[in-house]
Amino acid sequence: MLLEKFKLWITLSRPAFHSVGVFPFLFGSILAYKLNSNFRWDVFTLGVLAVILIMLSTYHMGEYFDFEGDIISNKIHKNRFAGGSRVLITKNISKSIPIFTGIISIILAFIIGLIIQFKLKTGPYTLIFGIVGGFFGFFYSTKPLRFVEKGIGEILIGFCYGWLPVASAYYIQTGELSKEVHITSIPIALTIFNVILLNEFPDYEADKQTSKRNLLQRIEKINAKWLYIFASITSSIFVFISPYFGIPIKIIYFYIPIFLISTFINIMMFKEKYEDPILLEKLCGLNIFVNLGTTVAYILSYL
Repeated sequence: MLLEKFKLWITLSRPAFHSVGVFPFLFGSILAYKLNSNFRWDVFTLGVLAVILIMLSTYHMGEYFDFEGDIISNKIHKNRFAGGSRVLITKNISKSIPIFTGIISIILAFIIGLIIQFKLKTGPYTLIFGIVGGFFGFFYSTKPLRFVEKGIGEILIGFCYGWLPVASAYYIQTGELSKEVHITSIPIALTIFNVILLNEFPDYEADKQTSKRNLLQRIEKINAKWLYIFASITSSIFVFISPYFGIPIKIIYFYIPIFLISTFINIMMFKEKYEDPILLEKLCGLNIFVNLGTTVAYILSYL
């Protein structure tokens, strides 16, 4: 029984989706080592743990506060990339668990931040980086702020899963930032923004019924289509011009497969194939691959 509960908790935590935060943090750490020869395993390990705990808190609070919408989503579609983990609505697990673990996780992340800054002496802005990420993550779905309903939640996710983990990882290793941090984090931020935006398409009807005023609800599908394509093309442009800002030219070679997949998704979006639920689920999966692939391409270019 205990093992079964633990498995449900793991499913609730959506471990696969932690990669979109861990990979940029890993890249920032590699960037710090390659540009400054600075790398401390204790700082890196605690930093990754803090990032995971913040994401854990974000996902669990989302499971609790999106419960009503997830019930409707479960009746409308079976898209694996939208509608939450479905654990609370399909399994015998208390609804209070995610809110409890969400709060505990954010507290633990804060404690780790204190250790990293004051025990490991990583710099005066360490806690600020962590608090900003933790605040926006925790209140992304949590009332009363609930940024997901403000029309800016997607932008905040782009910031928190794009620039912030790269910059934070680089800073706690070096005590400074560099132009490479800024230029490389833009495509990562834009692609994760697109992940969130596209993942809202399967939940469009459920969000409408629960008055969840996210970005897609505010601008409607036809405008979101163009926004997605614009963000995707802009992301690719920044990758292709990044060698002019000191990024290794090898990034182009590693990025080409990602660019082709991204172009395919853009074509499907242009043709409004998102109205096909089966194809939409595949596009959502490919979309996450584009985000992770973009980060991995940067990692490989430095390795």
